[in-house]
Amino acid sequence: MAFPSSSIRAASTTVNPTYLSLHLPNSHHASSRPSNTNHDNSYKYVKSPKIVRRSLFSLPASFLLLHASSSLAIDDTNTLSTSAIDTTITDRIFMDFSVCPSYFRSDRPLGAELSSCPDSEPLGRVVFGLYGRLLPVTAANFKATCTAAAYRGTLVHKLLQGQFFAAGRQGSRRDKGEVQPPSGLVRNSETVNPKAFKLRHARPGTLSLCLGENDDDDDIKLNPNYHNVEFLVTTGPGPCPELDGQNIVFGTVLEGMDVITSIATIPTYKPAERIRLFNDFAELIGDERAQTARAMWDRPLKTVYISDCGELKVTKQSLSPPSLP
Repeated sequence: MAFPSSSIRAASTTVNPTYLSLHLPNSHHASSRPSNTNHDNSYKYVKSPKIVRRSLFSLPASFLLLHASSSLAIDDTNTLSTSAIDTTITDRIFMDFSVCPSYFRSDRPLGAELSSCPDSEPLGRVVFGLYGRLLPVTAANFKATCTAAAYRGTLVHKLLQGQFFAAGRQGSRRDKGEVQPPSGLVRNSETVNPKAFKLRHARPGTLSLCLGENDDDDDIKLNPNYHNVEFLVTTGPGPCPELDGQNIVFGTVLEGMDVITSIATIPTYKPAERIRLFNDFAELIGDERAQTARAMWDRPLKTVYISDCGELKVTKQSLSPPSLP
């Protein structure tokens, strides 16, 4: 589409005359050399004519497309570097989730573990694929905890609807659904390795090691034999960018996403606003009971637990789905 010449002149700028004098033919334009017509030995410089530089509207379309494509290439550097990460699935772990309706009943035997719930209602099985090449220590510890049945009877203790649920809180109270890590777990040095935080919580069914969302008691964390075995699974429907950079993504859901969705629909305990404010004040003055009370927040109103877990043997390692972050 043609534009009036007046609009082009309005958008134009003046180019440096000295620079133009190097490129204009001497036979048609005056140069910046001194003029000999002046007899008082003074020099007069004749300015080169103003050259109109084309505005952005008159630039060729090919130039604009080239500039746009180069900008997009720069913006996609993070995506390209993320796609080069080795997310080969080396291990397959299954977990059976169930609900125990009699967990809060008064006639429940004292100290009875969740794994022996008499009226268990199964929700289904979830199969996780682990990124053993990318995070060998995290994947190996998670696999060893599952094969030792340490996650059996573990309570799903936190559920943020529309985001994730967490399980595997460490402790010695098996009747409360806590995990006692098996012996032989390796100290996880990947929790302080920046390369371990490259993958994002970009889709539902992401398996991640709890670090920033960890609810383990401070006294337990100070134990020299402490191993972080708490994990979380994103439930969707969208990504959870607030978890990125704080928790380590080391696997994904291969089967049983319908079970994850059914867990995500369970109602949770939501404290009133005044209780939240009072808890913040108690934490500010150093009251240790604030953390204990806060552990009950966002807890499912149904007792969801891991009724069984283990490893699924496969003969060949496979690549993860191409849509992984």
